[in-house]
Amino acid sequence: MKVPFCNLVALNAMVKPELAEAYARVMTRGRYILDVEVEAFEGEWAAYCHKTHAVGVGNGLDALALMLRAYGIGRGDEVIVPANTYVATWLAVSATGAVPVPCDPHPDTMNLHNIASALTDKTRAILAVHLYGRPCDMKYLRGWAEELEIPLLVDACQGHGIKGSDLGDAAAFSFYPTKNLGCLGDGGAVVTNDDAVARYVRMARNYGSLHKNVHDFIGYNSRLDELQAAFLRAKLPLLDRFNRLRRDHAMDLGGDGEGVNHHRVIRSKHRVQFQRSLHYAGIETLIHYPTPPHLQHAYAHLGYKAGAFPVTEQLAREVVSLPIGPELSLEQVRYVHDHVWVTA
Repeated sequence: MKVPFCNLVALNAMVKPELAEAYARVMTRGRYILDVEVEAFEGEWAAYCHKTHAVGVGNGLDALALMLRAYGIGRGDEVIVPANTYVATWLAVSATGAVPVPCDPHPDTMNLHNIASALTDKTRAILAVHLYGRPCDMKYLRGWAEELEIPLLVDACQGHGIKGSDLGDAAAFSFYPTKNLGCLGDGGAVVTNDDAVARYVRMARNYGSLHKNVHDFIGYNSRLDELQAAFLRAKLPLLDRFNRLRRDHAMDLGGDGEGVNHHRVIRSKHRVQFQRSLHYAGIETLIHYPTPPHLQHAYAHLGYKAGAFPVTEQLAREVVSLPIGPELSLEQVRYVHDHVWVTA
């Protein structure tokens, strides 16, 4: 049996009529940038996330960077980030001119922890990540944010389905095709209850403008387009159902079904042999992520060496992501389960 890690053809086939109808709406209307589909999706996504505002942008990285800029983060500032995350979390901080300051995760949750180790007098925000769709300890993080009087921001690019206060003061989403809620291209959004933050992102994504040919500041071009917004509207009503399938698959694979299960990540001290065995059985696996940001060449200038964040580096050596998508059949899930636990 073949079990691909992610089968987007099969996944999108589950909503093919809805996607076709969304495509026809946009093509018939003939308006492709910042029109009724984007506006409608923003309202629907804000309501789903239990936030007042959602602002659609071009991709998840832009969502993160514009969210940080909306809080005035810039050159000379430091932002606390997880050492254990995808590099985009760090890149967004760097895009503002600020410096990402990492701390090791909790070894069990793999999420942001040990905040005290990263604090300096330049700390201006905490940027948490709901990594793999597992919620951070937001009560712990909120306590630090309130004590320091700084915003608690969230990289929710793997957290579609996490809502309300667990999205901090503001949260950034990616709608990359493999996400729990994904485009058929690229897209992102910022959600918040803060009117000023939403206004900034709404202007910044569109050349610093709310009104045509009137530019209040130097902005960017990062707009969620009409077609992708229409596709997201078609998929949004199915998100909770698909997340339940992910949870059920996670539990069948020996997990606890915690969070929204963007990835089902396990650990193996013999990862090469483990992955090879699954490969021979037709089961595709991935590693999220093999090289932490602090050991990437892009961040060599920060001076971190191997051993700087031992928990993160151990995770990078051991983590393996298993197929978990809602497009999997029960037979495929059971097949993965049987091979994973025999091999492990």
